[in-house]
Amino acid sequence: MPLSDFLTQDAIVAGLKVNSKKQALQELAEKAAAVSGLPEREIFDTLLQRERLGSTGIGHGIAIPHGKLAKVQKLFGVFAKLDKAVDFEALDGEPVDLVFVLIAPESAGADHLKALARVARVLRDGAVTQKLRAAQDADGLYAVLMEFPTTSNAA
Repeated sequence: MPLSDFLTQDAIVAGLKVNSKKQALQELAEKAAAVSGLPEREIFDTLLQRERLGSTGIGHGIAIPHGKLAKVQKLFGVFAKLDKAVDFEALDGEPVDLVFVLIAPESAGADHLKALARVARVLRDGAVTQKLRAAQDADGLYAVLMEFPTTSNAA
């Protein structure tokens, strides 16, 4: 499952200025609402609810907040490179500067898990994260995310 299946160029934010995890989630919910036409509050509440179960900060400055919503027709993502890293209560205690929000339909099941696995695989690649951190604008970020090879049997 390539990222292009659920990430569009207009869903990329470069240099997002936030001071906290909650503010990052609010800003990203706003962007997700603009991209999807879904209510910002519902997206934010879903992401916040997921964070209460445990941080989606997976380590190495990366977080993958995600959730499912009844009104969502198809899986979609929003990616942001933060202006400065914020505490995300990540597993390794490191602050987060790369955030990929993934929103799925309630019925997504395996597709949601495949998409999460795909995002995690891309963002765990050190060469990719290095290029993302060096990118200066949304076009550059999108280009880096789209160049990751999809020739894998696993999602």
